[in-house]
Amino acid sequence: MHSHLSFENPPALPHGVVVEALERALHDRSAEGEAAGILVGTALNDDDAEFVEHWCVQVGTRAVSGSPLLGLAGLCLGHTARRFGHLSDEARALAQSLAARAEADPSDVDGRALDGYDDVRSFLTCGDVACCRCCRRAGCGGPAYEGLGLLME
Repeated sequence: MHSHLSFENPPALPHGVVVEALERALHDRSAEGEAAGILVGTALNDDDAEFVEHWCVQVGTRAVSGSPLLGLAGLCLGHTARRFGHLSDEARALAQSLAARAEADPSDVDGRALDGYDDVRSFLTCGDVACCRCCRRAGCGGPAYEGLGLLME
């Protein structure tokens, strides 16, 4: 008998449910598993970009060292960048910081933060003049299209 494993992305939930679950997990590590699925479902399926980014940032700044929610917050910032094409300066800086922490000590922040930061750099350094100017200023190393003369000073 051949069995097939299947995976379905978690759905977006009502904002009140999301807030309650994430706040609970930030105060009680035993609730992190449920919160992880909720954060992923929010990042992949909620259409409110501001809400999604806010909660990725909250989780990424408030979860304790070693929590799997830290790497997941970084990954979800990457999803947010891909879906909406924008992140605030604070969210970009957090994605970069979580990736640096993951690279320095994977027991602090897991490697999913590196994947998320790769997505942030890929989807937000795409040739958009304002984006490229921002990336150059932040020194993220993204392709600023300097050779094409599109970079505004």
